[in-house]
Order: sequence, then structure tokens, then C-alpha cells
Amino acid sequence: MFEINKNSRRLYAYEKKQFIEKGYVKGLPVFSDFGSRDLQNLYLELSSRIPKNINITKLNNWHKASLSFYQICHTKEILDYVEDILGENFYLWGGQFFSKKPKDASIVPWHQDAQYWPLSPSKSVTVWLAIYDTDKINGAMKIVSGSHKKGKFKHMSNSDKNYILNQEVSSDQIEENNIVYMNLKAGEISLHTDALLHGSDANTSERPRSGLAMRFSPTDVKGDLSVWPSFEAQLARGFDKYKFNPIAPKPRGEATPIKGMQSSKEFEKEW
Repeated sequence: MFEINKNSRRLYAYEKKQFIEKGYVKGLPVFSDFGSRDLQNLYLELSSRIPKNINITKLNNWHKASLSFYQICHTKEILDYVEDILGENFYLWGGQFFSKKPKDASIVPWHQDAQYWPLSPSKSVTVWLAIYDTDKINGAMKIVSGSHKKGKFKHMSNSDKNYILNQEVSSDQIEENNIVYMNLKAGEISLHTDALLHGSDANTSERPRSGLAMRFSPTDVKGDLSVWPSFEAQLARGFDKYKFNPIAPKPRGEATPIKGMQSSKEFEKEW
């Protein structure tokens, strides 16, 4: 869809080992400079469709609504990296943007994704694709290396108006010496496991910070429909012998999500 970086590749052996031991890998090339500019233009186009009173970061259905978003998630080079972690049979189940405007005070508190996701067993991988260059100053994602091996952390409610999430892991549980900022160039991706502690600070710069997140799970992972009735899977690679989850069709056109979670059927009339 977009021009690929000529340095795109498969994961090296040490990167696979790092993912197992530390819970993340970053700086993986996918799109070229030209491809990244096309990605930025698409982001501006898709984000312009959203009503002004809706926070784009809280919409997790783009992969079911938008054909162009779906195609990015199914970029061969991205799926190659994911396959190196999850194996040959896996599906896509989530897609959203994480955006901070210049001088944006919004914060993603420390948390584990698995705290929010009624999926069993817990072994999902998030791909975070940088739309613009992202670093500590403009609010890059930060992680606690190796925290995925510490089990479930205690999450507490927090109603801070700047928080994107309503639960957080308190600072006294964070090993500060293991914090890593996920600096990325536009067109690069990072991978992290659903048990890894992560978050992001406010954007104190004059630059935008936006990323496209896509969520993948092996086909033996089942969503709890009693908690998450709109959960649907889209096979990304391989074969699904389990057939645990409802299937969302490939979008036939461009629709716009307006709620946190939506069924694929809600978008069909817009295609």
C-alpha cells in the first residue's frame, strides 16, 4: 500500500530473545520516508472525519471500519515481524490511533494491557507504528523492561482529567531503572506483550505525536463475549483451527468509528 523501507527484514535471533526476556522490541523498519508521508496524509484524512467531541485515542475499531487502515495492518512486512513472535497462525482484533497534539497534556498512566482485555490465554502482541517521529519530549510510549515476568500488578482507579485510562499502576510499583522510552522514527514499529507495564507522558514539544496501534493474538486465544460482546477476529496469517471467536469481514470501504467498541455490522451501511 505504502512504499516499504528497503531495510525491512525479519527479526534477528537476539530480538526474539529480547522480546521473551524484556517484553518488547523497538526500531523495526517498515515504511520508507515516502511511505511515511503517505501514512501521515492518511492519518490526517481519517482523523478529520471524527466529530470534534470524540477523542480519537479512545476508538478501537478502525480495522473493522476502514479498508485503508485494514490494509496497513496486513502489510506483509508487519505480519512477518509478528509471525516471528506469535507463530504462523494469528488474527487481528484491535486497531486504533494514539495521538497527542503539540503541548498536549494527556497522559497514559502505567498499566498492563491484559488488565483491560478479557482474552484467554493472555499472550497478545501490540504493534505500535510511528506516524511521526516520537521521543521522550513529545510523549513517546515508555515501558518497564522485564515487567511482564512479574505477574499482574495492582491497578487503582484514578479520575485525573488528563488520563486517557481510568486505572493506573502506582509509581511505587515501578522499577525506575528499567524504564525505556520507545523512541521511533516515522515508519518504524515497536512490538510489546500485553503483560508489559507501559504508559506515556504529556507532549511538551511543538511537534505532534501519533501512532497506529494494531493488536494481534494467536488463534487459540478466545475473547470473553459476555464481557466484550462486540469482540471479533480477522485472520491475519495462517489457519484458525479453533474458531473460538466471531469473524469480522474485511472492510469494503471507508467508515468511521465513533465509539470505543463497535460491531463490524455497524459499519456496513457506510461502505
